Amino acid sequence: MENNNLLDVLIIGSGPAGLSAAIYAKRASLRVLVAEKEYMGTGQIAESDQVDNYPGMPEINGYDLGEAFRSHAEKLGVEFHDGTADGFTADADGWNVHFTDDSQISARTVIYCAGAAHRKLGVEGEKEFTGKGVSYCAVCDGAFYRGKSAAVIGGGDTALGDAMYLSDLCDRVYLIHRRDEFRGSSSSVERLRQKDNVEIITGAVPAKIAGDQTVTALELKDGRSIPVHGAFVAVGMQPQTECLQGVVDLDDGGYIIAGETGVTSAPGFFAAGDVRTKALRQVVTAVSDGANAATAAAEYLKNLTL
Repeated sequence: MENNNLLDVLIIGSGPAGLSAAIYAKRASLRVLVAEKEYMGTGQIAESDQVDNYPGMPEINGYDLGEAFRSHAEKLGVEFHDGTADGFTADADGWNVHFTDDSQISARTVIYCAGAAHRKLGVEGEKEFTGKGVSYCAVCDGAFYRGKSAAVIGGGDTALGDAMYLSDLCDRVYLIHRRDEFRGSSSSVERLRQKDNVEIITGAVPAKIAGDQTVTALELKDGRSIPVHGAFVAVGMQPQTECLQGVVDLDDGGYIIAGETGVTSAPGFFAAGDVRTKALRQVVTAVSDGANAATAAAEYLKNLTL
């Protein structure tokens, strides 16, 4: 017998992907609930001092953009649940989701949008100057350092790409890596070496990010101090998928294997936003992911009734 008390869609995470999914699910007349671990949270976008690459909203504060997304969902009647999901089990009706407070919510489908967190350097000044010179996204914030100096910390392809991107904007770019060899593409390293305004510093470990109101220098453990206006940390991402081991297929980095539709290896379980496998992780792609996943979930539910 059909359980008419079940939610159609339970969305985990209320960042741009989750809120977009909620808007599309609600407009499809689905019974939807958004679960978010942070009270009134809107995801990492709230930490951005300024967002200048979301179409139609130039120079908007990240907090304000997140609030606009949430307000849109609320006006459509989307409801929210405060809690951290930590367990997922499937049954004949759909999915049972367990939360850390021992509560449980059941739904026919789940759209998982818990995101990925930037790995931190863990040095003095990093937290203090986040949004005031410390950034984790060159594409997002690089334009604010046009004509200025910036440091990129990391040795993978993301760090190399960030340094290349910033070299076209900044007066001076320092690429800082703790090892002598880079993990990223050797061709990218060679291209950076040919840039007159890029200085590569290997075997160097950051000790402190210094500044007053904003960043003024990156201090290294060997005593050197590099004058910069911005410090871009590119030491990797950590997808929030610890609770999904054995639930859906993950790649070697822990990201959910899913294409643009958000369809995963588990029936009725969808992924959207930074948590899924993809090349570009931006607000605009997260919003797109949410819309696609909600549309795929609606189609999945429709097929269940046929």
